[in-house]
Parts: sequence; C-alpha cells; structure tokens
Amino acid sequence: MAARMTIADSISRAQKRVLLVLADAALISAALPAALLLRGVPLSHLTEPRTLAVLFLTVPVTLVIFWRLGLYRAVLRYITGKAMPIVLAGVVAAGLLMFGNLVAWVPELPPGLAAIHAMLALLGVSGMRFGIRRLIHRSGEGHLAPVLIYGAGGAGQQLVAALHLGHEYKPVAFIDDDAALHGSTVSGVRVHSPSEMPGLTRRWNIREVMLALPNVSRARRRVIVAQIEKLGVEVKTIASLNDVVAGRARFSDLRHVTPTDLLGRDPVPPNPDLMARNIAGKVVLVSGAGGSIGSELCRQIVQHKPAALVMLDVSEFALYSITTELRDKLGAEAPRLYPILGSVQNPNRIRAILRRFQVQTVYHAAAYKHVVLVEENIVEGLHNNIFGTRVIAEAAVETGVESFILVSTDKTVRPSNVMGASKRVAELICQALVRQGGTRFCMVRFGNVMESSGSVIPRFREQIEHNGPVTVTHREVERFFMTIPEAAQLVIQAGAMAKGGDVFVLDMGQPVRILDLAKSMIRLHGLTPYVIDENGGIEEGPGDIAIRITGLGKGEKLYEELLIGNNPSGTEHPRIMTASEVAMSPEALRVLLDDLWSACKEFDLARIQRLLIEAPLDYRPNDTMIHDLLWPADAEKARPGRVLRVVDGGGQG
Repeated sequence: MAARMTIADSISRAQKRVLLVLADAALISAALPAALLLRGVPLSHLTEPRTLAVLFLTVPVTLVIFWRLGLYRAVLRYITGKAMPIVLAGVVAAGLLMFGNLVAWVPELPPGLAAIHAMLALLGVSGMRFGIRRLIHRSGEGHLAPVLIYGAGGAGQQLVAALHLGHEYKPVAFIDDDAALHGSTVSGVRVHSPSEMPGLTRRWNIREVMLALPNVSRARRRVIVAQIEKLGVEVKTIASLNDVVAGRARFSDLRHVTPTDLLGRDPVPPNPDLMARNIAGKVVLVSGAGGSIGSELCRQIVQHKPAALVMLDVSEFALYSITTELRDKLGAEAPRLYPILGSVQNPNRIRAILRRFQVQTVYHAAAYKHVVLVEENIVEGLHNNIFGTRVIAEAAVETGVESFILVSTDKTVRPSNVMGASKRVAELICQALVRQGGTRFCMVRFGNVMESSGSVIPRFREQIEHNGPVTVTHREVERFFMTIPEAAQLVIQAGAMAKGGDVFVLDMGQPVRILDLAKSMIRLHGLTPYVIDENGGIEEGPGDIAIRITGLGKGEKLYEELLIGNNPSGTEHPRIMTASEVAMSPEALRVLLDDLWSACKEFDLARIQRLLIEAPLDYRPNDTMIHDLLWPADAEKARPGRVLRVVDGGGQG
C-alpha cells in the first residue's frame, strides 16, 4: 500500500536539516526567558548585553554538539528514543557552559537558571521531534490497514515497532493468552483476551491477524489458528525462532500461515548419533538427488561431514540446482560434491559410479511417484521404480556398499495403483538381496510430504491465488502429511538403525481430511469457501472461492495405510517403528521380475496387470481398466476375460 505524499516529502534532506537547526536555535533561545519566568526573575535582564552574550554563546555551542553527535542525520519519521542521549549530552554541555558564564559574567542572576534552561531546552528539542513524528504517522494512519497481533511478548513488541516504521499496517490491539496482561498497554497497544477477538474484528473492520508466536508448539498454534479461521480474516505469521536465530529471517518478516504450520505435533529433534552413523566420514550417494526428498537428503547429509557426496539424477536442471545451492551455501566448508547425470536404469554406469567413488552408503530416492502419471505411463513407471531399483541394489551388493536405504511410500500397503505396486516390488527386491549378505538393506515408508513437487498444498495455493476453483477428489479422502526436512531426517535415522531387511514406518501423526485442508487454506487467506459436488450442485454456499469435488483419480484411494500387518515394534527413535513384512524367495522374485520385463518389452499391459495382481503384493486396483495413454481403446474392448479374477491377498500381511 503506497504512502500518501505529504508536504514534507517535497522538501529535500538539506532543506529539512536547515529548518531543524533554525527550530532548535529558536527553542534553545526561548528556553532562557521561560527559565527566567519560572525562577521569578524579571525579563528585563534579557536586554542586558552580558545576558545576551551568554545566550548567543550557549546556542551555537549546543547546535555544534548536536551536529557532531549526528542528531541532524536522524530522519524524523523514524526517530526513536535512541536520539535522547544526544539531546541530553548537548543540553548538559550547554548548561555547564551557561553556568560558568553566569557565575563569571552575570553574578546578579542565580546560577540555577542554567539547570532550568537545560531542562526546558531538552523538553523543547526532543518534544518537537517526537511531536513531528507523531503528526507524520497520524497523517498517514487513515491509509493504514488495522491489524490485530496475537502475542504481546518480545516478538510481538518487535513486530509493533517494525509496523510503526512502515506504511501499510496500524497495530490496533494485542491478543494474548496471559490473563495478567489483559487490559494493560504494551508498546502503546492495549492487550486483550482471545475471547474479545470477534468484537475487535468488527469494531476495527480487521482483515488481517498477525501471529507473533515464533516458539509456540504446533499443537497450540493449530488451536489458535482454528479460532482465528472463524473470523473470516487473513492470517500471517512472523518467522520461526530457529530462522531468526540462524539469521535466515527477522521478526518483522511476515508470511501467510500455511498447513505446514498446522501439523498437530511438534517435530522430534534429530538424534545426532543416528544422523551421523551412516554419513560421517563416509562416501554417500543419493539417487534422485534433485527431487524434493533427494535434495533435502543432500542438505541434511552435508551437515554431518561425509567424506564425499555423490548426487545422481537424470534431470540436468534439478541436479544443477541442488549442486549450486550446496556450493553457494557451504563454500569452502563443503565436502567433496560429485554431481552425476545418469539413470538408475543403466547398469554399467551405476556400477562404474559405485566403484569409482567407493560408495559406502546409498539413499535410493529416485522414483516416479505421481499416481496418475504412472497409471498413464505404466511401462516407464515399472522400468524406473522396479528395474531401476533392481539395477542399483544389485550393483550395491556387487561393489560392496555397506548400507542401502530405499525411500518407499505408504502407497505400497495394499496398493490400488501401479505406482504403489511398483514400489512394493522394489521393497521385495531389497528384502531378497538381504540373503546375499554384505550390504545392509532397509526400506523407509512415509506418506505425503508437504510442499514436495506436485503435492496437494502447492496446487491448492496456486488455485487460491487464481481465485479457484480448488479441486478435491472426494469429500472423505484422507492423507498423512509430514514436512520435507522431518521426512529426510527420519529416513537418515531409520537407515542408521537397520540390521538388514527392515521395513521402517514413520509416525505420520493423524491423517488429514483433504477437504478440511482446502477449507483451512482458503480461510487463512481471509476468504470463504463453498463446495460444488461432482454434479455441479452447490452444497455449501455462498462464498468467495469454490471447492470442486472432482471424483477419485485413476488408482487413488480414500485412505492410505503405513503397515501391511499390525505388528509394529518401537525403535530407539520415538517417531520410527519397524515391522516384519511378507518377503518373496529370490527364486520366486526372479521369475516375477523376468515375466514383468518380458511383458514390458512386448508392451503387454494386460499381462503386466495380471502379473501384479497375482503377485504377493495385495494389489487391489480400483478397476481392471488399463489407463495407459498408449494402450489403444480397441485393445481394451478386445481383451478376453476383461474382468480379471482378483487374487485375495488378505491373509498375506
């Protein structure tokens, strides 16, 4: 919001300084007759040459001290109490000079006049400056947006100070949970109870509430935001305390509250020993290093002093981005970084990479993860997720890699889509290779990662910014969520606890209903959502932005699970569990992989589907339609026995 142009804005800085000097001279001069009146001394003394000489000597000396101490460099619009010591130093020095001159030159006047003059000069010079600042602020307050600030602590006070210096917002009230502060005034702003928010919102026509709670728990933040959501206002928050301490942000930096802030649990601080166990002093390789999880793994890994980090990705831009980021951020402190372009499906290149760098730990994050895309590109999905995993896992055994951690997904549990089935086969590959000894394999499963590429939250945010509609597949669809840094840390720590063949499951907290998530995101932007069903009927309305129910996508499930069985065991980390899952013998797995390879080579998608259904994956597709974009529609119609018999794998978990 642009500030209104004032008369002061049209005057140059040099002209303003001259005016201030003249004003100070007048105020210091006027302080002497005022002191005479207060002391009861006749004003006739002002006409005496000796008295005028004392005054004419005192005024320029005071102005010179003000100038040398930098008083005239301060901008009145932004002047603070820090200017007071300068004014005080000037008037005290001038008072001492006047005292000496009065004693020496005008003994008939009481020497105490010097002290009274100094106090009056202090009040006049400082009062003029703060009065002008107040007038400037008041002249623009009609154009400032009134805001409530939740949190009257140190962060809230710093935020108020920052807002007073700006041209956009006017803090009209603090909201705080501390009953002892209610009714008091902090930084010139009155403190109110949270119960008063609805009335304050109506009274001031509030459109934004700012959270000044940098170190509050996520659980408490979630409760507070739920209260504010009902007011129909936009919610912004200051940076976290960690970001402020690390120098990445200031308390005055504001951003929208996001669903990431609203996870109902606080992250558990990482265990330094677990974080470093497979990394410190070792050569580490991350496949899919440019992806959302892969790049965060790289960021976490370099903090624990690996001997070298090999970053493998098929995307040139993604690999360039993470390499440049790490080199710019770490500078001379960076470990040896080796960005390698290549696909995990290339056996010769993978073996060469592992041998050349003598890799000791592998984090295999390279995968196609988008359910609908894999459903529409089945062969490529299997090539990357299954056979790419087979290539790099077998090469790891062959080249003597110590630890191999497969980044897996909750969609492997009773999968309803090809992506989940392919990742479950990848898990079986790692489980089978455990029997060969040497390399220690484990798998780590987790759900959706907030802010990852293609995830629902960035999509919702973009749709809201374009005024909707926000698309949700089903009213009851639920998903688990975790932040990217927390997911990467837990992957690293789980891998450090592996004994061989372990399936680790991360504690994702409670699942989130996607429709509720969409509504919260809209409300946090100060807007009102309404719902349109699959037939175009308005179920909830009216409102500002529509939420359109589109129906479940190809291969999507209403609910995700993290375990096939119900036998999880705890580990030394409170957020990581381990489970025993069904494994295939190496011989049976080899037959399945050979059959899948043959079917992929022949582009026999019907056979691929049958093989996945009959394998011990508990694969349960929503329907037996093949959705691959290269699969001709007439081939689907001509398939004999189109409705396939689905093998009941319910007892396999």
